[in-house]
Parts: sequence; structure tokens; C-alpha cells
Amino acid sequence: MDSIVKSFYNWYRSKIQHPKYRWFIILGTVAYLLLPFDIAPDFIPILGWIDDGLILSLLVGELSTLFLEHRQKGNKSSITQEDKLNKEQTIDVEPVS
Repeated sequence: MDSIVKSFYNWYRSKIQHPKYRWFIILGTVAYLLLPFDIAPDFIPILGWIDDGLILSLLVGELSTLFLEHRQKGNKSSITQEDKLNKEQTIDVEPVS
């Protein structure tokens, strides 16, 4: 059972990180959450909600990781440009006692 969960997680993560498949995975996950046909149907009180919760947390976790990676890439390019500007404008002075 553990290897099935790990293999699904690894598959899901690799597909959602690939730009070609990202929207298919997102739309498929949303469809899984909205449609009544699940591994554990939603009319079963606790079990039906657990699988939806796990899938939803997997989606939110992966999307937040993608968002943070995208932000860091954007910040790295702006930081290097700011550093270049600051480096050009920096004047070295020696303290006088």
C-alpha cells in the first residue's frame, strides 16, 4: 500500500510540474473533487471526505510549491539587477579616527 501511495504522489508531482500536462492534472483533480464518482463516494460520511481532502491537499501543496518557485525565479532576476545597480553606485571609504 505504501508503494502505491508513493508512486501516485511521484507521478502526480512530476506531471503537475511539467507545463504541458499541468492544466490537465489541475482540471482532472477539480473534476475528481466535484464529481460523485470517487474511490470512496462522498455519501459515505467519513471515508468519502478523507480521499477528497487528501487529493485537495496534494493539489494545493503542489500549486503552492510551483507558485513559490515561480516567485523566487522572478525575485532572483530583480535582485541581481538591483545588486548590479547598487554595486555601480557604491563608493568605498576608509574610516578616519
